Amino acid sequence: MSSEKSKKPEIIISVANQTHYPYIDQICKAIDAEAQQKDKGIARRTPEYIRQKMIESKAIIALTREGEIAGFCYVEAWGKDKNFIANSGLFVVPQFRELGLGKMIKQAAFNHSRDKFPTAKIFGLTTSPAVMKINNQLGYRPVTYDQLTDDTAFWDGCKTCANYPILNAKNYRNCLCTAMLFDPAEKEEEHKNEEKSRISV
Repeated sequence: MSSEKSKKPEIIISVANQTHYPYIDQICKAIDAEAQQKDKGIARRTPEYIRQKMIESKAIIALTREGEIAGFCYVEAWGKDKNFIANSGLFVVPQFRELGLGKMIKQAAFNHSRDKFPTAKIFGLTTSPAVMKINNQLGYRPVTYDQLTDDTAFWDGCKTCANYPILNAKNYRNCLCTAMLFDPAEKEEEHKNEEKSRISV
């Protein structure tokens, strides 16, 4: 019996752009498949929506060296002053799971969001324990829904989620998803306090 192990595929993660248009249909189908599962808490998106994310440099795509799509995530700014950012639509194609790819894509989306919107709060809604763990490692904390954006356009996006009837019944105050938030102002304050503690010791 051969003991040779198959090599892990080489995955390239980058900010999506117009050259990635050929993947839009695959992305939409993957998001749609995730959206049909109530334990995912993900909303469907149209090809036009995904294309716009690519035009605006607000999407992260993971491809194999051979050009096969492995995963995706997009970035959206909410609120009048764009002071809330969501990293949403994260998926990893089944055959590329168990490689830590979800965490790598999420990290890339988080870093890209921090670069583009350095003072904005980054938030997410998820039912996935794996995503919650990643968010926690990135510095997010669980919050109540009223601490998220009040932009109605964001909440309208939840209408294509399988769990929307629950959200609507609870008057947008709660759902199956856990709300999580990264506040750069809080992190800056924590850093200052840590520095003060070191100096006073």
